[in-house]
Amino acid sequence: MSTTIWGIHTQDDHLFLNKNVMAIGWREFGDLSAIEPTREAFKKHYEDTYPGAKKGSIATSAGMLFRFAHEVQIGDYVVFPSKSNREINIGIIEGDYTYKPDSGEYVQQRPVKWLKHLPRTSFSQGALYEVGSALSFFVVKTYADEYMTALDKNFRKNAVISSDEEDETVAATAEDIIETTKDFILKELSKHLKGYDLEEFVADLLNAMGYRTTVSKHGGDSGIDITAYKDELPPRILVQVKSQDGDIRETTIQSLKGAMREGDYGLFVTLSNYTKNAQKYLENTPIIRGINGTELVDLILKYYEQLSEKYRKMIPLKMVYIPVAKGDSESL
Repeated sequence: MSTTIWGIHTQDDHLFLNKNVMAIGWREFGDLSAIEPTREAFKKHYEDTYPGAKKGSIATSAGMLFRFAHEVQIGDYVVFPSKSNREINIGIIEGDYTYKPDSGEYVQQRPVKWLKHLPRTSFSQGALYEVGSALSFFVVKTYADEYMTALDKNFRKNAVISSDEEDETVAATAEDIIETTKDFILKELSKHLKGYDLEEFVADLLNAMGYRTTVSKHGGDSGIDITAYKDELPPRILVQVKSQDGDIRETTIQSLKGAMREGDYGLFVTLSNYTKNAQKYLENTPIIRGINGTELVDLILKYYEQLSEKYRKMIPLKMVYIPVAKGDSESL
């Protein structure tokens, strides 16, 4: 039977390290052993306990509580990154779930024997990224072998991984972070901007890119949502924006072409993508540029600081630097 390694986060390093436990919160949820041991029962209890919880968080949070109480086995391993000393702590789970109502917020506990406390520099960037999960409690999968290797008695505690060679996980980790950011942006756009709201946003993005824009009056635009100019002189750029979920068809782009006069250029913007026929039409019609959801996100990242404050609040991002493979240079 394969070894299961759990990852866990906490705001109370002292509790974990000095009391030899791993623990999660949700104090109001009560004693997990008093709830029927099914995922559905945990979800129902979560909804009753936290009636204001967002629908998407119910299954995730209830699932973590269920796994902590019923899926974790004695003999499983746990990895816990402590913030106070920036170490990676690896332990073995020694006992069953217990409810500790006098333990402040962290009332859901399991006894752990901590086996090793290692500097973060002992692990690859990919392994560190995996245990930096946004979840409070999760299964370590991709880099489980690396953490098990760290328990070997011959493992050098102060060895920096890949001391002579480049850490190959850096590039993959950077790509994961970038893709997660792009997914977040596209989801926020889809959630907050439909119809006319997306038109206003695209106009603001074009302004950030240095264009002068006019948004058409609602309902009377003859298929043209935005008119844009790079400066006071032609060419005129006619923009059509679609927030629909399905891919854009060729006939939809042809309607934009029909509204264009000689000398005009066209721009079609969608949060989704284009059908194969629509892509061929765009390739054969160079005066019309099509931008899909992925390309739109790339432009948002490039011109984010120039967007209106309204949209930067809607899509909150923080400029950070991330490690990349040598020879590359990219930041978010």
